[in-house]
Amino acid sequence: MTSFKQRLSDPRPILYDGGFGSQLFARGIELVNSTIANDTHPEAVEDIHVDYLTAGAEAIGTNTFVASALHLEMADREGQAADAIARLAAENARRAVERSGREAYVGGSMGPSPGAIEADSGDTVFGIPNDKVRDAHARLSAALAEGGVDFFMIETQFSANEAAIAIDEARHHGLPIAVSMTYKCTVDRTSGEVVYRTDWGHSPVDLVEVLASGDHSGSVDLLPFVDVIGLNCGAETRRDEHTGMPYAIEGTRQILKAVEGKDTPIRVMAYPNAGMPTLNKEMETTYSQSPADMAGALPALLEEGATIVGGCCGTEPAHIAAFREVLDQP
Repeated sequence: MTSFKQRLSDPRPILYDGGFGSQLFARGIELVNSTIANDTHPEAVEDIHVDYLTAGAEAIGTNTFVASALHLEMADREGQAADAIARLAAENARRAVERSGREAYVGGSMGPSPGAIEADSGDTVFGIPNDKVRDAHARLSAALAEGGVDFFMIETQFSANEAAIAIDEARHHGLPIAVSMTYKCTVDRTSGEVVYRTDWGHSPVDLVEVLASGDHSGSVDLLPFVDVIGLNCGAETRRDEHTGMPYAIEGTRQILKAVEGKDTPIRVMAYPNAGMPTLNKEMETTYSQSPADMAGALPALLEEGATIVGGCCGTEPAHIAAFREVLDQP
């Protein structure tokens, strides 16, 4: 099997997996921190990974979205106990790949810190100190690398500054790095141009500029260490045209514009929510875009330039199977 780095040089699209937490809930597993399931319910974690692999995913993400020490200390799993959770997650994913009998890559999921960080809030009264954020990403990336991941998936980032800190720590392990932000639609009042920005106000252009600046990496340009830039999640509450697959299509367009002219070759990844979330009569969250809806828009997403595709909140193995069917069409 070729390395993930080599696979990235292949023009064929790569299919990522879908939502994970919702799959735990569907199995009746509700924990104060979903990553603890790697320890308490390893069979269920493996089963979810296998379901996505069976559906056709070529890459899966570890169940470590909230596995940093900053998250796990709130669940009484600190220090080495937090590190152990991340290693278990990587090992569970690797076993799932073996069980599936398929060739697939494991991405080490690294989510955002639980709140604004010092670099964005301006102080440590309202923000988490930068050194604590850095330590958390250093520990998590090290544990994931030890567990055997093929690449890092730094995802659902609201802060270009935190993304840079996470990349700066992850790069020391020599693995490919993907970074994904989650955006909402804003409109420039002067030009009328639609600009995607995170809740902290950062656009794809801001991300590229912060990574290249070296502000959080000892003046080292981080762009050459990044193989993939993407977007995920991003559910709007009032704009259907900027939710789910339409969001992924427009976001891909903006990311490609942001990296245009850069010397480093970067692939674009898009794994959006399954559309607009709503509560049904049973007070359960449902999403507006079915597997058929999302798969129907996949050709347009690929045409726009995304080469790694999958799903986030609300997507299930059925969505990934529908994507696989489209990708396998001659």
